[in-house]
Amino acid sequence: MVGILVPISLFLGAFAMIFGIRYLANKEKMAMIERGIDPGIHKATPKPFVSLKFGLLLMGLGIGLLVALFTVRGVFGSNLTHEEESQTVAVYFGCLGVFGGLGLIISYLIEKKWLDQESSNN
Repeated sequence: MVGILVPISLFLGAFAMIFGIRYLANKEKMAMIERGIDPGIHKATPKPFVSLKFGLLLMGLGIGLLVALFTVRGVFGSNLTHEEESQTVAVYFGCLGVFGGLGLIISYLIEKKWLDQESSNN
């Protein structure tokens, strides 16, 4: 009985939540229109460097995985014991963190250079 009620409850709850959010957003926009306010004003401004940031982060993570793979294969070889396998996990996570962080730092430096050029041009 519980196996049937849980999925039904989850579905109905998700539907009610989505319906409620859309209903309240529509009511808010209608109230803004009634007061003479443009409801499109509070939309987010475009952020040109978000794609760069995520692209460099993902590239850093990919390079980190490749470096970790070559490091593990070079240091431990192909026949791994259980203890060596647990050490390889640390190598993978370490390389992911380091190279992902490097990607974000490079993104920051590119954004800073661009903003400095924009401020010097004005």
